[in-house]
Amino acid sequence: MSLLRSARFPAIILLAAAILALIVANTAAGPAALAVKDTYIGIPGVFEMSIGHWVQDGLLAVFFFMVAVELQFELTNGELNSARKAMQPAIAAAGGVIVPIVIFLIVSAGTDSARGWPIPTATDIAFALGVLAVFGKGLPSGIRIFLLALAILDDIVGIVFIAVLFTADVNLVMLGLAAVAVVLFGILSRQLDTRARVPIAVVLVVLGIATWVFVYESGVHATIAGVALGLAMAQHPAMRVRHALEPWVNGLVLPLFAFSAALVVIPAVSPSQLAPAFWGVLIALPVGKVIGISVFGWISLRIGNRGATPHLSFADLVAAGALGGIGFTVSLLLSELAFASDPLLRDEATLGVLGGSAISLIAAGILVAQRARHHRRRGSAEPAPAMATGADGGQLA
Repeated sequence: MSLLRSARFPAIILLAAAILALIVANTAAGPAALAVKDTYIGIPGVFEMSIGHWVQDGLLAVFFFMVAVELQFELTNGELNSARKAMQPAIAAAGGVIVPIVIFLIVSAGTDSARGWPIPTATDIAFALGVLAVFGKGLPSGIRIFLLALAILDDIVGIVFIAVLFTADVNLVMLGLAAVAVVLFGILSRQLDTRARVPIAVVLVVLGIATWVFVYESGVHATIAGVALGLAMAQHPAMRVRHALEPWVNGLVLPLFAFSAALVVIPAVSPSQLAPAFWGVLIALPVGKVIGISVFGWISLRIGNRGATPHLSFADLVAAGALGGIGFTVSLLLSELAFASDPLLRDEATLGVLGGSAISLIAAGILVAQRARHHRRRGSAEPAPAMATGADGGQLA
């Protein structure tokens, strides 16, 4: 289980799942795999979804629960618990959302692809931290803190997009029942330290499932149920639950989603025949994120309090921007949602996510390794006492 809690291994599993799905989809086994994904299961006539939607709407809600728990912690006790701490990553995150959207809209202007503009706004924290773990030995801890805050803020934007843009014909009764269930969930979670914690835990599970069903039936995307429950749960038990769920989410939920989302048949067309949905995402993720995060991050250093966060050079910000271009999980979900009514555009946007994330992954590996070498050389040039402190880990990530 400890391996599934590490930064490196989950990223490798995610990448392997996506590559395997692409291979399967484009071989003789592809039609059978797609047929399984489209198979409906559930209670006939009462509640049924395809296996693909059970993964996307059901299992992924658990991932978003974990995201919300981490967000709650960072907003109250972590790196975003004050405006002073959050300003620099917030400005950089804004750039990392705005610039990719602008690039995507320029590429897709006047076409049906334009409605996919939210796709290149996300950052996959699992991949980004995995690259840092593999290539970033010797980087100052400030870069990891900055990236973590940046990715969490990106997650907030993605959650808002999912909740606002991909919701239609809201059933207010079901949404109201979901709200009641979330409130009860939050209240009961604060009683988990009593002697009745076992029955309370059982009731919490029932309330969590009920919340998911109500949100799904309300017309709001079901993953928002995970967000609401994660934000409502008392922090200490929520962190314990997150710790227990982490290996399952890293080892099962996210790989299954990556496999399901990347199960795409590569179009047998020339590059010029690919839709703007593909090119927009392919360009906006690696290029837009680097430009947006590095430029806006540099601006935040000029206008903000330099003591608010550990100082980052422009080159450090460029490396962080490359890491931010690894969209993957949330970008794949946004592709599914943005082009749900057009399977061809959805598949091309998915390929754009995979291609853009791969480009960012390679660029980030090179840039992070270069910055790590720079900081190690810089550390070795300092006087002996400073070197000793760094070697003990007090100043290094």
